Amino acid sequence: MSLLKLLGVLLDYPQDELWRHGDELLAAAADPGLPRPRREDLRRFVRDLLETDALLAQDRWLSTFDRGRSMSLLMFEHIHGESRDRGQAMVDLIGVYRKHGFELAARELPDYLPLLLEYLAHRPPE
Repeated sequence: MSLLKLLGVLLDYPQDELWRHGDELLAAAADPGLPRPRREDLRRFVRDLLETDALLAQDRWLSTFDRGRSMSLLMFEHIHGESRDRGQAMVDLIGVYRKHGFELAARELPDYLPLLLEYLAHRPPE
């Protein structure tokens, strides 16, 4: 699992699958591309999350990301707010995803940060 994919998983709403893949998450957090202090911080964060009860982790996520626009994980909400430009930006982003063979599930908004990180994880680094 790439570091970008890991970050997307960690930002996404914590579901039971997260705990089933704990070893993979810890392995990805040991990415040698990170400076050692950041790597240790990330591994500690993942370990703490995996040791947290799922319902508590979900409540924390909701308290952080689902309580208003300032912490929204929908990028275009921060960029475009409620303007019409937001809709066109989403259409354009879907086009970028499709151009590179990345299809969205019907329930996903294209500007959801964990989804964007997953897309970027499949792209060449440059």
